[in-house]
Amino acid sequence: MPKIKVSEVVGKHDFSIPIQIRFSDIDGYQHVNNGIYFNYFEHSRAAYLLDYCGWNLMEVGSVVAHVGIDYFKPIHLSDQITAYVKCTRVGNTSFDLDQYIIGKTLDNKEVVFSKCHCTLVSVDMKTMKPTPIPAEYRSKLEG
Repeated sequence: MPKIKVSEVVGKHDFSIPIQIRFSDIDGYQHVNNGIYFNYFEHSRAAYLLDYCGWNLMEVGSVVAHVGIDYFKPIHLSDQITAYVKCTRVGNTSFDLDQYIIGKTLDNKEVVFSKCHCTLVSVDMKTMKPTPIPAEYRSKLEG
């Protein structure tokens, strides 16, 4: 797995949002449980679609078709983390997002903790069938 530098992500992504680490996210190994990363990435995807793209999820939804996560360093309760989101591909009904969790460790080291690649499909909320990505959202995704 190639090493990703913080400088390759920060400032080069469309959207970022701080993530609060909860005590309940920590497992018996004293770091954030791997399953919790899905929650962090889901939260940042939703904020990206709502806040950055202005996506009205009650009319046109988006469902996850594929998600893959690479784990580079464990996240601890004392770390300060931010999720970064960028659209990397836009198709007719689907699009891909690259997401990263980056932050500072207790010793003030800035690191890339994790990367997520996610494919989402635009769906009509009445039929739950794939539908073309509306132009107003497509323009934001294509940035």
